Amino acid sequence: MYIKSLTIKHFRNYQDAQVSFDPKVNVCIGENAQGKTNIIEAIYVLALAKSHRTSNDKELISWGEEFARIQGEVIKKGAPLKLDVIISIKGKKVKLNGLEQRKLSEYIGAVNVVMFAPEDLNLVKGSPQGRRKFIDRELGQINPLYLYHLGLYQKVLQQRNQLLKQLQINKGSLEMLDILTDQMIPLAAEIIQKRYRFLKQLQKWAEQIHSDISRGKESLKITYLPSASVSEELELTKIKDIFYQTYQEKKQKEIQRGVTLFGPHRDDLGFEVNGKNVQTFGSQGQQRTTALSIKLAEIELIHSEIGEYPILLLDDVLSELDDYRQSHLIETIQKRVQTFVTTTNLAGVHKQALEQASIFEVEQGTIHPK
Repeated sequence: MYIKSLTIKHFRNYQDAQVSFDPKVNVCIGENAQGKTNIIEAIYVLALAKSHRTSNDKELISWGEEFARIQGEVIKKGAPLKLDVIISIKGKKVKLNGLEQRKLSEYIGAVNVVMFAPEDLNLVKGSPQGRRKFIDRELGQINPLYLYHLGLYQKVLQQRNQLLKQLQINKGSLEMLDILTDQMIPLAAEIIQKRYRFLKQLQKWAEQIHSDISRGKESLKITYLPSASVSEELELTKIKDIFYQTYQEKKQKEIQRGVTLFGPHRDDLGFEVNGKNVQTFGSQGQQRTTALSIKLAEIELIHSEIGEYPILLLDDVLSELDDYRQSHLIETIQKRVQTFVTTTNLAGVHKQALEQASIFEVEQGTIHPK
């Protein structure tokens, strides 16, 4: 799949822009704060109906305007597909081929993207929250049911946490707490089981890629670190039973703390290189190789699931990688994946990336072919 054209209106510092892209490599070049990342962000929002930079949709709307709109024509399995995201003060609308989608889970996954930005190099040593966002974002693209369960879980979790805060000051109902717990457990079990399956697939691809990048010297292992005593081999009913028992045992502690202490929202990922925790003991080079391996594994995993390669967004990341890792990245994606690269100058981009690439100049909220 690839994006054929993009139209953006009142989005960030773009008032009205339309651009056609190359099916292979597109390089957006310009000084800082001119709008390069905003192009990448617009493509991301087109695919996932939310930004990777902010959780507040209103920030995407140009100053003084009432709405932002992103439209894209995508070629998917040889056929055109039109996507439309409209963000206003009142809310958000998404359309596929002109038809409004009532649920975001029915829209997300129509187009698949893999984002690789400098902050993704912190996937390994960053916060557990960042790693949870990573798995939710990538799994949600290829499994709409996961996204649906996650949305329900987050709603129940929010209600449960509000009730726990009330119970903390001797207000609220213990009966209602049990009801919310009973609602949350099946959703938590579904989410965790799907995460285990996803990571098993990701491991298969990432292990080989990491070995290739390290010239066979390193072996990567990805592990899921649950906050409750569950494991990959357990059936769904057993996971539910363990959660129910855990919540009963820790009910008083949760009331004292005023927060839900267990569940998918508290889980984490672990990474081992040659049997050692790379988050704690790995060098910066090992941590970056791990992050790159995971990103490249995402591309292969999505391809194996949907039969097409996703669109790759490289936001000012090539300059953060040394020549060898740049070369491996370019060789992996070349001629297979439509790629968007942002950079302040071409000196930081490996020459292989520029072969048959389309170059676009970005300046003060305008974009045009060079």
